[in-house]
Amino acid sequence: MVELFISPARKLPMRSVDSVIVEQGAGLVGDRYHGSRHRHVSMQSVDDLLVAAEEFGAPIDPALTRRNVSVSGFEIPTKPGERVLVGDVELEVVRIAAPCKLLDDDIGTGAKTALRRRAGTIFRVLSSGTLEIGNVVRSALL
Repeated sequence: MVELFISPARKLPMRSVDSVIVEQGAGLVGDRYHGSRHRHVSMQSVDDLLVAAEEFGAPIDPALTRRNVSVSGFEIPTKPGERVLVGDVELEVVRIAAPCKLLDDDIGTGAKTALRRRAGTIFRVLSSGTLEIGNVVRSALL
């Protein structure tokens, strides 16, 4: 894991953190989705962001995509039920994250289109722990 972000509310900017406590069935402590039913953690690929930036024509700041976790060199699963481990925290895919029109407002016109099929994945938290920059991200066997 290369970057980690949280935001206490929908309209507040994402804040970069070095670590965050994760609660099983609830999500990231201090994040706007903590306590939601299924949308506990969102994850995006830095590699996909680079491709989207080429299409967009300018760099895309990972914080502006409003995803919690940014990873590099790992293909993020997209099929519901698939699992990953981030350090010792187990996550399960809920669905693919769809880019919203607010990306055009926050990043620039065309960002939503550039991020289509590159916006990451939404996970639910299956085990508590701490996410930290530098955690290894790997597929979990069922």
